[in-house]
Amino acid sequence: MKRDDLCLVADVGGSNARFGLVEQAGGPILHVRSLPVAAHAGLAEAVEAYLEGLPGGADARPLHPRHAAVAVATAVAGDQVEFTNSPWGFSIEAVRDRLGLERLLVLNDFEALALSLPRLRADQLRAPGGLPTPRGTLAVIGPGTGMGVAGVIQTAHGWVALPGEGGHSTLAPADDFESEVLSVVRRDYAHVSAERLLSGIGLPVLHAALSRMAGRPLQVPLAAEQIVESGVAGNDAICSQTLDVFCALLGGFAGSVALTLGARGGVYIGGGIVPRLGERFFQSRFRERFEAKGRFRSYLEAVPTVLITDTLAALSGAALALEQA
Repeated sequence: MKRDDLCLVADVGGSNARFGLVEQAGGPILHVRSLPVAAHAGLAEAVEAYLEGLPGGADARPLHPRHAAVAVATAVAGDQVEFTNSPWGFSIEAVRDRLGLERLLVLNDFEALALSLPRLRADQLRAPGGLPTPRGTLAVIGPGTGMGVAGVIQTAHGWVALPGEGGHSTLAPADDFESEVLSVVRRDYAHVSAERLLSGIGLPVLHAALSRMAGRPLQVPLAAEQIVESGVAGNDAICSQTLDVFCALLGGFAGSVALTLGARGGVYIGGGIVPRLGERFFQSRFRERFEAKGRFRSYLEAVPTVLITDTLAALSGAALALEQA
């Protein structure tokens, strides 16, 4: 590996920071590794730990990238970056100086994931109706630690990302039952966003609300991992119901995103939660609720929905952002 031409790419969420190296434009992501956010004081320290752990990285002359693109799970505006669901925060210029980089590009993580969509391979995706050819406008939503939303549009000059913070838009109920769920949640949270229920931090909130509605209020909330595991296994009725309601609400939200962005090319589902649901997701009400938009049902019936099964996909989007820059 050439030491002087390396580019570092990273995808930093609320729980994990994923890193990789690129040797040339359009090349594969090499030496991919995920580090827990909680184990490191900040971004610079995590990058240094990643580089030191590479083959040859602990010798007298460690690998030293010249450029880097870092996708972060928060809005990016100005030099100071503060994470929404993580204690990390950093100055872009300070990190660039500390790491000795010529260029440090910082972008929203779902902006990077959106840029990855046209490049994703069949083995990174799953769609029961067949994989669509990327065209026009695509949208991506992602229940992970939080909820990300972005789009990407095809232009004469290539694919252009449309970053946003749609995960914090207000979540809408579709029937009286869902209205009651949101009413219960609003006892604790004045604003019920999509992220408040449709994410790793949201699943425990949704499960607690359903438990309260069933007359079984919890003393200690269950973790998202417990809810998913028990719900998929079918050994806990309320955990199972939580996943059912989660998929239905997610479908309604995804349909709204498709209409808002005009994403006729498809809506892609990223994040780490949905791939863990397996067949349960495809047998859920997700697609039914995705299309249930009254007069615009026929519009949405023609829009494909695709599951991103590769949780490292955003790294290739960060690499493309660096190429474009």
